[in-house]
Amino acid sequence: MTAEHVLDDRPLVPVRRPANKVPEVTAYFWIIKVLTTGMGETASDLLARTLGPVPAVALGGLGLVVSLAVQFSLRRYVAWAYWTAVVMVSVFGTMAADVLHVGLGVPYGVSAPAFLVVLAAVFVLWYASERTLSIHTVRTRRREAFYWAAVLATFALGTAAGDLTATVGFGYLGSVALFAAAICVPALAHRFGALKAVTAFWTAYVITRPLGASLADWMALGHTRGGLGLGLSPVTLVWTVAIIGFVGYVAVSDRRQVIHGEGPVAKHRG
Repeated sequence: MTAEHVLDDRPLVPVRRPANKVPEVTAYFWIIKVLTTGMGETASDLLARTLGPVPAVALGGLGLVVSLAVQFSLRRYVAWAYWTAVVMVSVFGTMAADVLHVGLGVPYGVSAPAFLVVLAAVFVLWYASERTLSIHTVRTRRREAFYWAAVLATFALGTAAGDLTATVGFGYLGSVALFAAAICVPALAHRFGALKAVTAFWTAYVITRPLGASLADWMALGHTRGGLGLGLSPVTLVWTVAIIGFVGYVAVSDRRQVIHGEGPVAKHRG
């Protein structure tokens, strides 16, 4: 018997690589992402009105720290933990943007370019350290830290950009139309080879923030402000239920893939 036959007869054994800590980018990913941005917008306003600005910011900050601590403590992607962290980034990010503009008087025309510089700096440091910006290999603490720093920066930039368009004459519904069209640009550019996947992803990620926030504001705010007047509480509740439903579906689907051997465990000879 040759060595080749001996190797071929060896059984298949599972070999585990460090699991990716972030979800695959699918249609459900983008749906949930937009929902979290809108829910974060209305939940932030609701908490500020109910508790007051200072307690609301403190509660939002605590929720962000706890959710990120849970996310970092896990060894693999867990849907509920990841999306809870994204929700808290959205809630706290909205509060921080409001404090910056209302409390400190920083114009949106100043904060938006500033946040763009911050995001660019995160990407430069990330690439200098890891030689990649791929979201498909977020398997180390360092890469995960860079990933969440980028997420925080994109939320800040998206919030400032959305508020800027809403205050220069577009209104909430006009902003929804603007950002819905804008998010198609990176998707189409990537589809036809004009934009690399990483650039297309993060560009779309930024745009989801003002898209979701503008849509939620349009639904929640009164007619005098150009909205439907459904109220902060009902809109927050409906969007929260929608998030839970989609995240639950994704979690069950992921579990089924793992059970049927389609997860991150690869089999090879050796």
